[in-house]
Amino acid sequence: MEPNGHRKTRRRDPMVREDKEMKLSSSSDELDPWTAWAYRPRTVTFLLFGACLLIWASGILDPEHSSSSDLVSSVKRGIWAMIAVFLTYCLLQAPSTVLIRPHPAIWRLVHGMAVIYLVALTFLLFQKRDDARQFMKFLHPDLGVELPERSYGTDCRIYVPENPKSRFKNVYDTLFDEFVLAHIFGWWGKAIMIRNQPLLWVLSIGFELMELTFRHMLPNFNECWWDSIILDILICNWFGIWAGMHTVRYFDGRTYEWVGISRQPNIIGKVKRTLGQFTPAQWDKDEWHPLLGPWRFIQVLSLCIVFLTVELNTFFLKFCLWVPPRNPVIIYRLILWWLIAIPTIREYNSYLQDRGIPRNIPDHLVMAIASNFAEKDDMILPLFVKAIPIHPKGTI
Repeated sequence: MEPNGHRKTRRRDPMVREDKEMKLSSSSDELDPWTAWAYRPRTVTFLLFGACLLIWASGILDPEHSSSSDLVSSVKRGIWAMIAVFLTYCLLQAPSTVLIRPHPAIWRLVHGMAVIYLVALTFLLFQKRDDARQFMKFLHPDLGVELPERSYGTDCRIYVPENPKSRFKNVYDTLFDEFVLAHIFGWWGKAIMIRNQPLLWVLSIGFELMELTFRHMLPNFNECWWDSIILDILICNWFGIWAGMHTVRYFDGRTYEWVGISRQPNIIGKVKRTLGQFTPAQWDKDEWHPLLGPWRFIQVLSLCIVFLTVELNTFFLKFCLWVPPRNPVIIYRLILWWLIAIPTIREYNSYLQDRGIPRNIPDHLVMAIASNFAEKDDMILPLFVKAIPIHPKGTI
């Protein structure tokens, strides 16, 4: 009791509050008999099943076949087995995030994939650049070959009268480039994750300024003025942001009252409820408020810097490791970063708004920042060091 006779209210533990919110959000699924099994622990089952699977995959039961395989195949199988074991562990024991759809284990698996990506980048950090380029052949057989330098700013004329096929050849070649769709779908996804239109336009214009800054290092950034301003910012980025914000408003206007699959009256309702499991359980309004104070401004600015550097790393890694734009490795990396960014931004925004998140830095945010720095350490920093002129002692 306090001296004035009132009871002293205890401050709730944020971890307890987070667990309660997650339990309340998924209570309908946990009580539903059709999905309750998916939320029960299966550690022993996975352990026994995984051990049997490893014994079978290792070739112990078939020594004649395993002895005939070459060293490269054995090493590849061993590495994939290591990755599978680690991802299985993360699926069961990795830290959970604020996201509960479609299942918390999915985001634990994403956390494990982020750790593996960070470890792979650390391995490349200790390799010579030529060795790293040849190592990429193990990921895809078409890699390890030097790429021709491609510049979009060689001829910036919109009208080319001497061209016999098309007098607007430069415009057509730019419009039907693979980066046009990448711009549109990329900014659509960013709008869904960030959910703040002014912040999205800061990122859009900021990346074009980064292209101007590093165009002397990457020929791919050498674009025409109409390509950078009109096609990229005013058409592709605008359309992606517009479509993304309309998607945000659609989910924001929905009523989230979930009923279990077994309680649906017919087959159509059960199918819709099953597909609804892949949609958000609830929709949070992200309020970044960069002008709330100096510290909040620095926090939001840090998010923008990380976002821009992740995009910049794509082009630097592609240039340094000789990866063509249409190679699946580029697509896999973008998908991985998209999966990492979804829980990272949710955790970071909840961290800023203090929505039941502990005041320590969220786990996915730590992994995203570490992977971002590892990418820069691998390829970008050596380019800067190489570009710095080093004068012999006594010559200055």
